[in-house]
Amino acid sequence: MIAVDERGYYGEFGGAYIPEMLYPNVEELRQQYLDIMQEDTFQKEFHRLLRDYVGRPSPLYLAERLSEHYNTNIYLKREDLNHTGAHKINNTVGQILMAKRLGKKRIIAETGAGQHGVATATVCALMGMPCVVYMGAVDIKRQAPNVSRMRMLGAEVRPAESGSRTLKDATNEAIRDWINNPVDTHYIIGSAVGPHPYPDMVARFQSVISEEMQWQLEEHTGSAKPNAVIACVGGGSNAAGAYFHYLNEPDVRLIAVEAAGKGVHSGESAATSILGTKGIIHGSRTLLMQTKDGQIVEPYSLSAGLDYPGIGPMHAHLIASGRAEAISITDEDALKAAYFLSRKEGIIPALETSHAFAALDVMEYNSSDVIVICLSGRGDKDLETFINHFDDYQNGAL
Repeated sequence: MIAVDERGYYGEFGGAYIPEMLYPNVEELRQQYLDIMQEDTFQKEFHRLLRDYVGRPSPLYLAERLSEHYNTNIYLKREDLNHTGAHKINNTVGQILMAKRLGKKRIIAETGAGQHGVATATVCALMGMPCVVYMGAVDIKRQAPNVSRMRMLGAEVRPAESGSRTLKDATNEAIRDWINNPVDTHYIIGSAVGPHPYPDMVARFQSVISEEMQWQLEEHTGSAKPNAVIACVGGGSNAAGAYFHYLNEPDVRLIAVEAAGKGVHSGESAATSILGTKGIIHGSRTLLMQTKDGQIVEPYSLSAGLDYPGIGPMHAHLIASGRAEAISITDEDALKAAYFLSRKEGIIPALETSHAFAALDVMEYNSSDVIVICLSGRGDKDLETFINHFDDYQNGAL
């Protein structure tokens, strides 16, 4: 049985490794999150907003031309069609309602690609709450459209200037803020990472993805179960949601696709399943890229949402136990997959999501299989990257 235990562990991964100053914040949340989520009034408001504001259910689309090319049956779970353009809003809607019930007056968040930052700024505008988003200085440059969106929505975007100036460093800054503002501030973590109860709470809010997939697949194919679910994994929130209702269905393959960057062993990678060892990052025990003496290795990916040196504890357990299969995809192959999907199906995917599509070229499957890919976000934010590499694609240089 794959589930989180009362201490926040999935097998040997998880827990809450936090400084004493954070204990009251995390403990308050741990004691109340399940009770609040199970309240009838909470569920009604959460599902009303998912339906009327986010635009759920998101479609499950049979990609006929893609299926023909790969000689199998490929369905796309269209999280890119949600309000704000990605799956992230499923979680931020849930967490802003949680924050209100805990009496919090101010919201902070971290963001990599900017999708979680936009989703957080969006729900803060909806609820009239001040919002500060921490974002790596490098990511602010490469994800400029999302930075503009956040600011237009009223959020203050604060650059993280330390370390690699990417997602890891933005998370460090957000945690520092939370320590300094423990009473009135709620930290909306965007991925299935961090100290318990965050990985479980985020997975539960994102589980609407696989909940819908079940009845949508039943309508399309006559069975609620696919043969495989594919999702990209940085920290792992879209994958946690796409896998959630299939975790204990061993005949459903779970494919976790991570960023190999310029090559797994190139020194510029974020392939945690291969390069990672057991350790603690951002409050939980998981797999992370680190030196022998425990210093975190800087990750690299062209995709701002996947260049994280760790992985959520649920995914660490799924991979270590053999329940999930990890596939590592390079920048180059992800770019090819993005251009290919755009021309095959008229859908421009986020660069993160493109990694999941590239997995089709390396995994094994049968022609009768039903494969669901979680199309976690749209590619508007990555257009500059796509434009910069377009000539290489056209000329066959990719």
